[in-house]
Order: sequence, then C-alpha cells, then structure tokens
Amino acid sequence: MVAYFKRDIDLIEKVERRFTKRLRGLKDLSYTERLLRLNIPSLELRRLQLDLIFCYKIVFGRICTNVDDFFTFSPSPQTRGHPYKLYKSRCTHAARRNFFVERVVDVWNYLPPTVNFASLPTYKSSLKSVDFSSYLKRTV
Repeated sequence: MVAYFKRDIDLIEKVERRFTKRLRGLKDLSYTERLLRLNIPSLELRRLQLDLIFCYKIVFGRICTNVDDFFTFSPSPQTRGHPYKLYKSRCTHAARRNFFVERVVDVWNYLPPTVNFASLPTYKSSLKSVDFSSYLKRTV
C-alpha cells in the first residue's frame, strides 16, 4: 500500500499510535514524545529516507534495473553539493506528482555535501544526520 493520501497516512499512523501507547511506561506520553523515546522517526520521514535509499540503489546499479528508465543525470556542471544531481522534468499532471521519480528528485538534488555516497551502509548512516524538516509536509 502506497500511502500518499492524508487519509492513508492517518490510518497507518493510527495503528502506530495505538501500538506505541500500549508499551509499558508510554501510555501517558504524546505520540511525538513516544516516537522520541523509542527513537522512531515519523512515518513520513521513514518513507522519505527509504525513497532516497531506493534512489541510491537505482543510481549506483545496486538493483537489476536500468537507471535511464527512471532518471536522467543533470547535464549542467555542478558547483555545489554532490556530483550525482538528477534532472527534474516538468510535471504537468497532478497524479504524476506522487510517483516515486517525481517526489525523490528534489530531495536527492539538495542533499548536503556531507552525505557520503561511498557505499550503501555509509550512505544510510549519513542520511540520519540530515535535517529533512523542510521536505516534510506533516508535523507529528
């Protein structure tokens, strides 16, 4: 199930809220405090990080697919950030804005230079230090 409608996200988070509330010592805390105490990122942040990890796997050939089927590398020379910038095509249909390719390119292109692309494990760990709050639509 791809959760991009607000109602879908609310339904999934409702299950998460109920489950975390049943854990010992967390009943009287707010949902945000429970997530912080359990060291669990929000559903939206987890989805964004997983999208970026999947994008990494496509760009660096870690899965059996052709990168050209999903992305085009940006033709302009890079002066800032990382050297793996992707070209963002113009999206004319509202339905297409929620596709993986459309929603991940902006975040991928604006990853800070501190993100390490050397290997998948280092990439994953360096993503944890990035502040994605400007890309999150919902607050917990």
